[in-house]
Amino acid sequence: MTRRMLLAIALLALLAPAAAAQPAVISSIGPRVGFSADPDQFVLGGQATLGPVAPNLMFAPDVEVGIGNHETVVSGDFDLHYHFDLHHSEWSPYVGAGMGVDNDTPDRRFGSDLGQTNVGGNLLFGVTAPSGSGSRFFTEMKLGLGDVPSMKMVAGWNFGI
Repeated sequence: MTRRMLLAIALLALLAPAAAAQPAVISSIGPRVGFSADPDQFVLGGQATLGPVAPNLMFAPDVEVGIGNHETVVSGDFDLHYHFDLHHSEWSPYVGAGMGVDNDTPDRRFGSDLGQTNVGGNLLFGVTAPSGSGSRFFTEMKLGLGDVPSMKMVAGWNFGI
């Protein structure tokens, strides 16, 4: 557990200078919905997009609740997204990485009522597209590294602020 906490602190220390280099500007917020694997769950949450922290680089934290597979998982992810510019297109593919912190609570009917907190890494890729009224639709696939869900597929909307 100490190794995981040190890894989490190191990752946050690396993100802090990039975030401090420019004032944090929330450029959008919105809901997200999807599913995860390992554990197999329905996922519902929200996210904010801050930045840019560097050209084409956005900080995109999110909070999600996963339900199913005899447990509830509350997770927070701290990801950086690098958006690619496509000429003559409003679509914007992106790749990213970050860290996730999950709190797993088993259903009391199926065993222990003791939860645990896990820390892991994320690798992701996705795409955003305009959906009218200044909002953008997105879909992304996130691969978990360590003690977080091994895969998440989500879709949602980002509403500009």
